[in-house]
Parts: sequence; C-alpha cells; structure tokens
Amino acid sequence: MIYARVSSMGDRQSTERQIEDLTRYAEGKGYEIVKIFQEHISGAKSNQERGVLSECLEFCKTEHPGTLMVTELSRLGRSTVEVLKAVEDLTAAGVNIYILDLNLSTLNERGEENPVAKMVLTVLALGAEMERKLILGRLNSGRALAKNKGVKMGRPKGSVLTKDDLQAKYPEVVRHLRKRKNSIREIAKLTGVSVSTVQRVKASL
Repeated sequence: MIYARVSSMGDRQSTERQIEDLTRYAEGKGYEIVKIFQEHISGAKSNQERGVLSECLEFCKTEHPGTLMVTELSRLGRSTVEVLKAVEDLTAAGVNIYILDLNLSTLNERGEENPVAKMVLTVLALGAEMERKLILGRLNSGRALAKNKGVKMGRPKGSVLTKDDLQAKYPEVVRHLRKRKNSIREIAKLTGVSVSTVQRVKASL
C-alpha cells in the first residue's frame, strides 16, 4: 500500500513522482499494491488534520495490508511524537512501514519489530522536528523585519479563488465529485485537469 503527500494545494507539486518510485520498488519486490492514498496538505499540519493520512492509518490497522510504503519519513508526521505513534500503532497491528529514501523497514521478514529501525527513526524524526522549528524561527524573524520596513506581506487581493469561484470555474469536476462514482485521479483524467485541482474543488464542497 502507498501513502504519498505534497505540501502545495496548487498545481506546482504532484504526488505522481512519489507514487511512481514506490510502485517501481513494489514491482521489484513482487508486492501487490492494494490501495494508494494521496493528499495535498501542508507538512505543518498535525496528523489529526491530515484526513487522508488518518484514513490510511486506520485502513492499515483494520485491513492489515502487510506493508505501508512512503518515500520519506516526513510523510508520516510533523513531529517526533506523531511519527513514533504511527510506527507503534502499525507495529502493534503487524503492518510494516517501508521508507524508501532510507531503505528501512520497521518489521523484519518474520514480522518482528526492527529495533534498529526504531532507533534510527527516533533520531531522524527529532532532527527533522528541530530543523523545522529553526526554519520557522528564521521565517518569522524575516517577516517581522520586513513588516517593520513597511513591506506588504501576502498575496495580492483577489488572487485566490473563493470556494464559489472555484466551483464555478470547474463545473464538470463538481458534477463528477457529487456523483461519487470515480476516484480523484479518474475525475482528473475525465475533466482534463490536474489531480491537485480536483482535490481543491473537493475540499471546497
């Protein structure tokens, strides 16, 4: 099973590369991909705010797919606590987590917990959390300095579509979403727009 996430809600980023890389790995191992979860949401959001990730983790705990594959550790959470909680919950459910860029599995071939993986993940998750805090601190400091100099922050007024404008711009997407017969990827192909656009329209409904 695959979980992929990118931070941008627009068309600038896509989960396609993550899915392709993980699919290639699965094919090499002879794994059957039973489900793909993907979402566009900021990495600063907590796991409780990540609806698709929550759905993915719940699916793992109830359906026991064998292995959940992600491209990197940050896909599993924004904090050390969230990452380790996800690992512990899936370990208890007998579900392995494979992290592609680390070539690391949380369970061994016998389905037993990999203690080395847990230690590595703890250290890396803590380091990533500290790095995010440092970056946020520098960004806030830069914004405060710019504001003091009279620099206007944010996007120009009117540059962001309202929910109604978004739905009016993509009526075919809205129609397919309300039918609930096709996946987001299928709707994107049917309407000729990107997956992220369909996800934005869905979020507006």
